[in-house]
Amino acid sequence: MAKGKNQKLKILYLLKILMENTDEEHPLTVNQIIELLKGYDIDCERKTVYSDLELLTVFGVDIMCVKSKSTGYYIASRNFELAELKLLVDSVQSSKFLTHKKSNALIKKIETLCSRYEANQLQRQVFVANRIKTMNESVYYTIDKIHNAIHNNVQIRFKYFQYNVKKERVFKKGGNFYVVSPFAMLWDNENYYLVAFDAESGIIKHYRVDKIMHVDILKQPREGLALFEKIDLAAYSNKIFSMFSGEEQCVKLRCENSLISVVIDRFGKDITVIPDGENHFTFHADVMISPQFFAWIFSLENKAEILSPPCVIDDFKTHLRQVSQLYHP
Repeated sequence: MAKGKNQKLKILYLLKILMENTDEEHPLTVNQIIELLKGYDIDCERKTVYSDLELLTVFGVDIMCVKSKSTGYYIASRNFELAELKLLVDSVQSSKFLTHKKSNALIKKIETLCSRYEANQLQRQVFVANRIKTMNESVYYTIDKIHNAIHNNVQIRFKYFQYNVKKERVFKKGGNFYVVSPFAMLWDNENYYLVAFDAESGIIKHYRVDKIMHVDILKQPREGLALFEKIDLAAYSNKIFSMFSGEEQCVKLRCENSLISVVIDRFGKDITVIPDGENHFTFHADVMISPQFFAWIFSLENKAEILSPPCVIDDFKTHLRQVSQLYHP
């Protein structure tokens, strides 16, 4: 039999064929494998296919043989199960900080981790949600630079923008660079945030990653490590509502029992819940007092009440009055 020009690559192309074209529902016969190998300019006999299948099995590839009307072979297990890949696709698709272009590119790469038949199921997943996505195409590379700076224990500088009413980007600080020491990335309310120490103000701040541009990695070592080490990131994210900072206060709240799941979802299971009559409970939580915290309280209607401290109650009343004045005739 004449040999094709890719003959030495036969076992690699065999693995490629199995990975792309087989799963439990779609095994390939040896004759089908031989035909597909011809598409890569590789000619072989049945016995060499059997031999190569055995070598791949010895190497650690989980190849299953199934016998019915004909004998077929397929990849029985992969690094990721189909359910896990669907979860990854959903996460990428729902990520607001990724553009449509980058989301589609990542999903295409995820599809290569399963057979082409299972990839069709992942494609159907893509259209589950019509999400508002960022328009900042550089986000993906911004995240990579931030992680590199954290790993190398150095500072970064960047420009930070917001939109004006003309939907144009306007850089804050007059277009000057922010210089910070990056320490962590947080996911909150479907957005990605950089948590960093700002030496100029001497405090920990956070920044929306999709509003960061022109990132440069500096040579100066990070500052603020002692302050950052005192922060419990899990607790930090629970205190801040929609990543809006404010003065931290220990707040006592009284809620109807029907809100217990809402409270646990927000503050975690470590809170101490104290029954207050048959239908209510109270608890204490450390929160950053901000309009977003008040909005969360308001969303619970008359089922939640701030009991203390008095200053927070007064601030909430002032907030409600200011909003209600907009709707006075």
